[in-house]
Amino acid sequence: MRIKKGDTVQVLSGNDKGKTGEVLEVLPKAEKVIAKGINVRKKHVKPRKQGEEGGILSVESAIHASKLAVVCPKCNKPTRIGIVIENGEKSRVCKKCGAKLK
Repeated sequence: MRIKKGDTVQVLSGNDKGKTGEVLEVLPKAEKVIAKGINVRKKHVKPRKQGEEGGILSVESAIHASKLAVVCPKCNKPTRIGIVIENGEKSRVCKKCGAKLK
């Protein structure tokens, strides 16, 4: 997967199309990503301890990586990611402007 934790991503399709958020967690076996503010679901929680409150929480759930595109920090547009090998080290590169990604 070319999406890493800490990347800014934009949703390409689905209910949250056009939204952007930071990647919180990557699940490579399932090819899914959890991003801040994207694919938010309501979770009903019962109080477990005495004095603790229950209620309805908003929780980000996983979204398939193919529905996301990494936003380039230089050109600020959603782009595909290329991999370039220089001096034996791999680095991720924006396909639109050629800027290196962290």
